[in-house]
Amino acid sequence: MTGGVVNGRRHPVIVAITGASGAPYAVRLLQALVELQVPTWLIVSSHGWRLLRTESDIADLAALRAHAGAEAFDACVTVFDDNDRGAAPASGSARTSGMVVCPCSMGTVSAIAHGTSRSLVERAADVVLKERRKLILVPRETPLSLIHLENLTAVTRAGATVIPAAPGFYHQPTSIAELVDFMVARVLDHLDLEHTVGKRWGLAE
Repeated sequence: MTGGVVNGRRHPVIVAITGASGAPYAVRLLQALVELQVPTWLIVSSHGWRLLRTESDIADLAALRAHAGAEAFDACVTVFDDNDRGAAPASGSARTSGMVVCPCSMGTVSAIAHGTSRSLVERAADVVLKERRKLILVPRETPLSLIHLENLTAVTRAGATVIPAAPGFYHQPTSIAELVDFMVARVLDHLDLEHTVGKRWGLAE
């Protein structure tokens, strides 16, 4: 692991799950971070929980913990309530390695673009931008309206990296899991994490 390491210890990565379609990406990202033993601060919005239930049959934190690695999850992941805007991710003095919103709803993109900070997810993203840390947004929407495009442009100008949930096919995937891994691998790359998730272009198996 590289980026955000001080005295051999890595600052936590903030992972937020919001209401856009794409729960399997969020679950796989958490699994990968737990496997890599990356300290993770997790925030799930109310719509994010609904998404997890609808798309991945994950009804609560216990189920998410089981999917992401149980005891290893407990060692790496700290969970914060999205309604608690006074929690650690809301402060710039709390050191982090950045933040990933996966999946990221267009409502969340809009709030980040305009700095409304109505929830801990939105406030944490605002803090990451103002502290000039990595902010990675994984939006999933189609088609995109002009409002969506302008908000995505605004967050990019502010310093965020937008990684649309648009997996490639050049690696000839044969399962949904491989498509999910394609996207999660791109996120891990932008977090400067060494990993073996997915296939890379031009590398023999």
